[in-house]
Amino acid sequence: MKPVKFMLLAIAVLGGWLAIFNSTFAQTWVQTSAPTNDLYPVVSSVDGLKLAAIGDDAIYTSTNSGNSWISNNIPNLNWTDIASSADGNKLIIVSYNGFIYLSTNSGQAWKSPMGINPNKSWFSVASSADGTKLMASYQNGLGGGIYTSTNSGNSWVSNSVPNLFLRSVASSADGDKLIAVGDSVIYTSTNSGNTWVSTSVPFGVNHLLCVASSADGSKLLATGQGAVCVSTNSGNIWVTSNVPRLDWGSAAMSADGSKLIIGASGDLSDQGYTNGGPIFTSTDLGKTWTSNNVPDETWTSIASSADGSKLAASTEFNEGFWIAQSTPTPQLNIAPTNLDLKFSWLVPSTNFVLQQSSDLSNWSDVTNSPALNLINLQEEVVLSPTNGSGFYRLESR
Repeated sequence: MKPVKFMLLAIAVLGGWLAIFNSTFAQTWVQTSAPTNDLYPVVSSVDGLKLAAIGDDAIYTSTNSGNSWISNNIPNLNWTDIASSADGNKLIIVSYNGFIYLSTNSGQAWKSPMGINPNKSWFSVASSADGTKLMASYQNGLGGGIYTSTNSGNSWVSNSVPNLFLRSVASSADGDKLIAVGDSVIYTSTNSGNTWVSTSVPFGVNHLLCVASSADGSKLLATGQGAVCVSTNSGNIWVTSNVPRLDWGSAAMSADGSKLIIGASGDLSDQGYTNGGPIFTSTDLGKTWTSNNVPDETWTSIASSADGSKLAASTEFNEGFWIAQSTPTPQLNIAPTNLDLKFSWLVPSTNFVLQQSSDLSNWSDVTNSPALNLINLQEEVVLSPTNGSGFYRLESR
């Protein structure tokens, strides 16, 4: 069999496979018209089209990246957090008053599941990409704990974590790797919450407020009062970032962990921010940060598409809802699988089509529909090479 030669993103590859990637990141934000100026936690589907957020009086959803919203038919029960499946169809909301509601149709209808006994003061919730594995933390005075579900929230079990208030939780795409943070503690699990281990928090890091995870759970981002920490080994070791000493109350991460986003909700001391704080982004795992072109606001939550090119940020105190979008540049990967080849790319926030050519002049769309891998949030297409040379690229539509 002749060696197969390929082109990725219109680059010819001889004697092997190559992926071309040019990273860009959203820097310019625009304020959108939202039904309320007080939107709190916000979550996004992997393509950034479907958003869901908790308002001061209702649950709101959007199917066009936050440009317009509708109010969902659900009681106002002091909701505290919301989580979404990868496609945005399955939603879960939790209440400090002890309620958990579920939706399987992007918020059009809701149900309160059975099997949660006793009711808790729920504070944070996370979901696997398929929406079957869920995790929720609760507060009990100065303490608290975690419950998990493996059947889309129909039944729950208490986890063996210490009696601690864990204020933010996150999950890998498969729901196996979990992380929970509290004031000055970080707990991780590699088996869907059956067992937990405490990880070493960097010296001087206190009052952790928010955590985000990559799709595979290897890269983690934890933010808090005056500190931002990053891990590249599933939380075994943490490194602090050089950021201003602000109250970093919100965080998000692209699915591959290459893009980090943090939002400040307040000025702790002498930074000079008089109205909340900025949004910072990083493309080198927090080694360096860039301040985004956005007003200083009280940022309560940030959501990201899988590729990090569509961002949504919510505020409180009548400061509005903001979105940012940049042109994604997905990396095209090739891997042999038996006699076939598997092409994959991180699910993009705009439409891309895999194309093929035999001469670099005439291109045609690959007719095989890509399938979304819910483990790594990659679009995948398997092809059988028909001759000794071929060229492939991703074209935006």
